[in-house]
Amino acid sequence: MMTALLERAEGRRIEASTVLESAARAELGQFFTPASAAALIARTARVTDDAHTLRILDPGSGSGMLTTALVARVLAETSRTLHIVAVERDPILIPFLNATLEDCTIASNGRMTYQVIEGDYIELATGTTDSRLLNFDVVIQNPPYRKLASSSAHRRLLRDAGVDAPNLYAAFLALGTQALKPGGQLVAITPRSFANGPHFGAFRHYLLDQVSFDRVHIFESRAKVFADTGVLQDNIIFSATKGGAHDSIVLSVSSDHENNVVCRTAAYSAVVHVNDPHRFIRLATTDADDELSERFLSLPATLDNLTLEASTGRVVDFRSRASIRETPQPTSAPLIYPGNLRAGRVNWPRTDIRKPQWFEPETARDNSLLMPSGWYCVVKRFSAKEERRRIVAAVWSPTQAPGPVAFENHLNVFHSGGAGIDESTAKGLCLWLNSTLVDRFFRTFSGHTQVNATDLRSMRYPDATTLRRLGAEAPSCLPSQTQVDNLVESALTSWDLRRRARTKAAG
Repeated sequence: MMTALLERAEGRRIEASTVLESAARAELGQFFTPASAAALIARTARVTDDAHTLRILDPGSGSGMLTTALVARVLAETSRTLHIVAVERDPILIPFLNATLEDCTIASNGRMTYQVIEGDYIELATGTTDSRLLNFDVVIQNPPYRKLASSSAHRRLLRDAGVDAPNLYAAFLALGTQALKPGGQLVAITPRSFANGPHFGAFRHYLLDQVSFDRVHIFESRAKVFADTGVLQDNIIFSATKGGAHDSIVLSVSSDHENNVVCRTAAYSAVVHVNDPHRFIRLATTDADDELSERFLSLPATLDNLTLEASTGRVVDFRSRASIRETPQPTSAPLIYPGNLRAGRVNWPRTDIRKPQWFEPETARDNSLLMPSGWYCVVKRFSAKEERRRIVAAVWSPTQAPGPVAFENHLNVFHSGGAGIDESTAKGLCLWLNSTLVDRFFRTFSGHTQVNATDLRSMRYPDATTLRRLGAEAPSCLPSQTQVDNLVESALTSWDLRRRARTKAAG
């Protein structure tokens, strides 16, 4: 019976998807949950037998697929009664949603009641005293995904409610957390992007102050979860308890929602580091990843220790069109784009990237966008899908063009007080950042292809001596990945031997 219930709900989901216009779906951020994914999400919820009625909220319900999966599980595994509150703003979906929930009610043989609320969940939930939208045992959701402009009405409502969310999905998670009673559980499938980066910093602090993660499930494939919608997104499923203990967390992984799931239990402090001011959520899915994280935490240096800084490139090309040149003039400076990065070096100029390669300052503001002549290590802020590594680094050499240099905004730049760094350090940083070791570590807290300057600032590094020695051994162009990894491993081994010798001498 439960399988048939899910199949009928899946049929309505597919039918509902066909009647919605793509432009409207994009505006509302609608991505409906396939039945197989819904079943996996529903299994993440904590379901126990209890005398009191289980109150479930599904904000942004769509056609009701996700609620159906949870209802089917509760009916099959317990004798509990349920009350569902489903919120949906799209009037086209309301008939599908009502039909699905009515089907669930019939299947429950009198154990389930429901209420559909038509309206904008953010508007309904911010500052609400409406008892229909509060004190839930479970909030389950596949929230809409769309950026929220800082000046938008939704963003203002959220700030008034005590939370700042740069995306609709973060807004729904925050408001869903507020709707839980103490000990209630938030269950959701969302993009992984909130786990790190500055844009979600305020939201991360808010969420982690309210809930404790119970479980996080990671998908190895970016394309399969919402395959029938064409969505390419790093998604995670997680469950979290309002006011829960910060003891341990279950981490699991699968290639998609249909393959075998591999689980492990980790200490909560390994996922949310106690002393991390950014409160990144680090998802090491294997014991080897855990060991890697421990190794990184043992590294001796931060960028502050190294007297280095990481900043985004200063030139936003569409704001500086008047200063960007196709051909050089006597006072023009090199303009460096991500496309100039090749094999660990900045290859400039390059006509094949079809970008103007010179920056001609005309005002004091233009001059402030330049960086003085020197050696720099630069990193792409966005890596291409076909690139093996998330972090792609290269070295800018002042010998290519003596004088100031301009770095475009899609690059991150390592510098010292706004000026260049010594050659060996720049080359050592480049080798270090291009290593498999760093790539694997970065993937434990970043699920997307963007590399923020904040990410680079938050990492630990080898000490200055090790970086310079690494740079002194660096060939003129980036060698093979195996050679890079061997050079980095050798440098770290030498550092560890020096550290142990100093410890032994001091003891």
